[in-house]
This record gives sequence, structure tokens and C-alpha cells, in this order.
Amino acid sequence: MFPSPAPIPAPRRAPPQIAIPRQLRPEVPPWGQVLHSLQGQTMGTSWSLLCYGPAALRLAPVQAAVQARLDALVAELSHWEPRSLLCRFNGLRVGEGLDLPPDFAAVIAAALHVAEASAGAFDPCMGALVQRWGFGPPGQPPAQARAPLQAWRELRWDAPRRHLMQPGGLMLDFSAIAKGHAVDCISTLLVELGLPHHLVEIGGELRGQGLKPEGQPWWVDVEPPATDCELPTLRIALHQLAVASSGDYRRFRIDGQGRRLSHTLDPRTGQPVAHELALVSVLHESAMWADAWSTALMVLGPEQGLTLAASRGLAARLVLREGGGWRQLLSPALQALLEDAA
Repeated sequence: MFPSPAPIPAPRRAPPQIAIPRQLRPEVPPWGQVLHSLQGQTMGTSWSLLCYGPAALRLAPVQAAVQARLDALVAELSHWEPRSLLCRFNGLRVGEGLDLPPDFAAVIAAALHVAEASAGAFDPCMGALVQRWGFGPPGQPPAQARAPLQAWRELRWDAPRRHLMQPGGLMLDFSAIAKGHAVDCISTLLVELGLPHHLVEIGGELRGQGLKPEGQPWWVDVEPPATDCELPTLRIALHQLAVASSGDYRRFRIDGQGRRLSHTLDPRTGQPVAHELALVSVLHESAMWADAWSTALMVLGPEQGLTLAASRGLAARLVLREGGGWRQLLSPALQALLEDAA
């Protein structure tokens, strides 16, 4: 008989870092409400929610309403769905445009704002580039598709009219912002359904509203970039707050030369990011904004990313590989939340 291998010890981590929002609303669920759980599939990933409601709450209509809202967002914003409004825009000829519905308009407006603020580290027009690197839908991009650097600058967005014009061959890709927007939409829907105390998650992006009956917020831990990461866990009180993360440790591929290629591409160079930054987490009142900002900071890298987070007042944690280990950088806004919790 062979001896059993010795168990691998878990990494010794320092006590968690606790982040609590400064504004707390004391209202708790009415007496007698219970915890309900729902889940499903959307945007190539899973969604789940927890909410407090009456014990007799009919869950089937809630599930149907949530799924219908998500399906409607996919029909507008997905570059994986050939019949989506986004794909329709991608196929327009030079000078043609679309009058956009509210969700599409909100996403493109936020995306262009982050693109401007990050000097192009975020770009919603990377569809062709992502596909050519093998991270998009199967098949080759259309013959007319272009992947210019800083492509977002070519878009013509008329915000008052909610009209977006196709300059020719640009392919929108909302992968770095659509899930966050969907989280916000489902949170809003639950409030409209009379369920204001809830936690919503789609593909790792989360938003918490309200409180638990005992007055506690929704506590969540940010996933570390690796099992051997000994940095303290970032534990967040998601009370009227969202968190989104971007990293290179989940989605990547190995090229023909054995190189590890991150799925995060730098729109300024057209290449996968190649710095030591492994994970960025951003806390924000909106999951959509947290989603987009985390991608922009991930592209910028440790120093530039931290500088942008500080200048924009973003609560951000940047985790980087260093000398076989790990190091974290905290923006001033996140440090303030940690200090308030101490």
C-alpha cells in the first residue's frame, strides 16, 4: 500500500479587512418575513438572488419577472445573440444609426464616460478585437469589421436623442459592463415588487440592498485570485452597495508558444494586458459602474490604476503578483471605508 499524501495546509491569512458603507439605513424587514432564494441562467453565466419576503410569497411570479427582465437585456445588449439590438448595430452601414431604448442608452453613455475618464483603457468597441484573440463568439468577425485602437472615439452618440451612429465596421462589446447593469436592473425590479431587502448576483457581480431581520447587512467576501494568496480577505457589508471584480486568473488561454494570454485586452495596444496585476475589485453604489471601472483599472495596471481610482474617488483594491507572492494596493476611498469599520 502507498501512504496517503499529506494534506496541503491552507494558507495562513490575516484577519479579514472589513468595509462598511458610511450611510446606513436602519429599516429592517417587517416581522415574520423569511429568506427566499432564486437562481437561473443568463448572459452565459448564472444569476442568483436572496431576498426577505412574506412566508407565503409566491416565488414563481418573481422568478418569471426576473428571468423576463434578464432576457430582455440579452435581447438588447448581448454580442453573443445574433438577433440582439447590439448585433444589429454592429451590422449597420457607414452613417446609419439607431434610436436606443433606455437600457442600451444607459450602458453606452456610461461606457463612453469611463472610456474618456480612463484615456481609452476602457472601450465598448472591442468586439472585433476580442473575437480575433479568441475570446468572443465562435467564428471570424464579419469582413467589414474593424478593430482600430481607441475605437470608441469614432462613435457618434447623441445623448439627448438617444441616437447612436455607426461610423463603419465597429463592433460593440458590452462584456465589461452589461452584467453589472443587469444586477442593477434586477435590484430595481425587486424593489418594485415590494422586496427591498435583497442580494443579487450575476456572474460574480453583486449588489446588496436593505438589511436582514437582525439588522445585519449582506456580508460578502471577495474571492482571492489564487488558493495560495495569503492576503487578508476583503469582507464587504453590501448595504446599498455593489462590488465587481476584474482579473486574469479565471479566463485565459495558452497560445501556440505556451504563453498565458489574459482575456483582458488593452484597447490602447490591441494586446492582452501583461503587467503583474491579477485582480481588481471596485465598490460602488451601482454595479454597472463598478463593473466598468474594475475593467479600466485592470487594464491600466497597478500604478496608473491606483492613480485613477484615487482621482475619481473610487473604492478599489488592486492585488498584484510580486516575487512569488502577493501584494495589495488600496485606494484612499477604500481605506476610508476600512478605517470607518475599525
